[in-house]
Amino acid sequence: MALKLKKTVKEMLAEANAEVETIQAADALKLKDDPNMVFVDIRDIRELDRDGRLPGALHAPRGMLEFWLDPETPYHREVFASGKKFLFF
Repeated sequence: MALKLKKTVKEMLAEANAEVETIQAADALKLKDDPNMVFVDIRDIRELDRDGRLPGALHAPRGMLEFWLDPETPYHREVFASGKKFLFF
């Protein structure tokens, strides 16, 4: 018997997209010198090694992101409690 999910992927994406602001890459680059903006690279380390890095960007592996964001986990990173705005790519 197939497992019945409480929410479908489509529903989860719709909820996330209702909360997340998206911008074009050209507009994002205009924000690179804003001291209240933190660029967060969520790519895998192998992608960073292969494709390069954005200078000054924070690397937060996608698989750890929720743990790093949540102040109740032992993996929490203080940068995510800084009050700054984050641009994930």
